[in-house]
Amino acid sequence: QVQLVESGGGSVQAGGSLRLSCAASSGTINYHCMAWFRQAPGQEREWVALRWPGTSNTAYADSVRGRFTFAQDNDKDTLYLQMNILQREDAAMYYCAAGDTPCYSRETFYNHWGQGTQVTVSS
Repeated sequence: QVQLVESGGGSVQAGGSLRLSCAASSGTINYHCMAWFRQAPGQEREWVALRWPGTSNTAYADSVRGRFTFAQDNDKDTLYLQMNILQREDAAMYYCAAGDTPCYSRETFYNHWGQGTQVTVSS
């Protein structure tokens, strides 16, 4: 059974950085599409980034490309999202998700979700 647990959220000033973690059950990150989504209050959940299983191929939403980066630690079955130059628009609940291939950015293709970790950005 796939389990995902996010951590690393917090409060940061605009321009700062945070690294989110997604601890997954054994084998998950190597055999599933892994993605990050976020949802701000009153808004729909939106896709942030994804990574194809067993590869270093990644894709990013236009709003975060160049600022956010995927990383992973296979020994720890953990996925990371390094977020730099954070902006107020990045404030949201961030979710880690796992799905079967092929990989898409639509949330309906992901059937395993974590509980989320909150990111707050102040000016």
